[in-house]
Amino acid sequence: MSLKFKSFAALALSAAMMFSVAACGTTDSGDAKSDSKAKNTTVGYDVSTIKKDDELAKLAASAKTVKDGELSVGMELSYAPAEFYAEDGKTPVGYDVDMSKAIAQTLGLKPKIVSSMFDTIVPSIGSKYDLGITAMTITEERLQSVDFVSYYRAGSTWAVQKGNPKKLDTSDMCGAKIAVQTGTVQEDEANKIAKGCKADKKAEVMSYKRQAEAATAVATGKADVFYADSPVAGYAISQTDGRLEALGDVEGVAKQGIAIKKGDQQLDEAVQKAVQKLMDDGTYMKILKHWGVESGALDKAEINPTDLN
Repeated sequence: MSLKFKSFAALALSAAMMFSVAACGTTDSGDAKSDSKAKNTTVGYDVSTIKKDDELAKLAASAKTVKDGELSVGMELSYAPAEFYAEDGKTPVGYDVDMSKAIAQTLGLKPKIVSSMFDTIVPSIGSKYDLGITAMTITEERLQSVDFVSYYRAGSTWAVQKGNPKKLDTSDMCGAKIAVQTGTVQEDEANKIAKGCKADKKAEVMSYKRQAEAATAVATGKADVFYADSPVAGYAISQTDGRLEALGDVEGVAKQGIAIKKGDQQLDEAVQKAVQKLMDDGTYMKILKHWGVESGALDKAEINPTDLN
């Protein structure tokens, strides 16, 4: 499948679209360009050599939601390179997919990736699936509904057509048509911006169920700018043959987390220890490097961290 700009219209209709944007991610350096170096690949990191940890497997087996030897994970599969479909249009790939498989392997479980709309994932944790791993920012509001295990550090990037034809400025988006994904931190921020605009220079927030549609809206001129996850936005930019570019610096750097049913202490602990083990033995960093997003790496996995930045 072509990854070039000329294919935007077709890609927008395909689950295999390669330049999507997510719910909140970044680089520690504050430069989206560093994350645009993500490899042009649809082949995941090989986690088959990861060994089962018997102690953690027992802990996971005692969790409230885990059953039938399976670890189900909710994802919105249009966030390249975090989670998206490979060129066959049906195989989930990306660093969140690889992390899901690595965690499941460590816990002695079979991973099951469940395709979901982003804004439905938190409400479905514990019923439709065990975990939500989908480039999700940990926020105080979300912590009221689910538990989190931190595993990445993320922020947001604005992106426009090459050359910024509308001459937009990140400090003043009033008057702009802003494309975002429904249910994301970026949608909340865009709405705040719009509310602060004067009546004669209103900002229009264009909310899409899939971020692929938001990115396409800017590429085709329907929207002026999109606001999205930085590693994913950087990857999107790298795939458009120079037709899109980042605008300004990365904003709002914060931790991302693996969502777990509120109060499921056994699964909280099993996932936290599995992620920490993957961090300590180097597997975690190998996965991130495989996708070119290692700049957002953490060295400590925490359950419901109090420091969200």
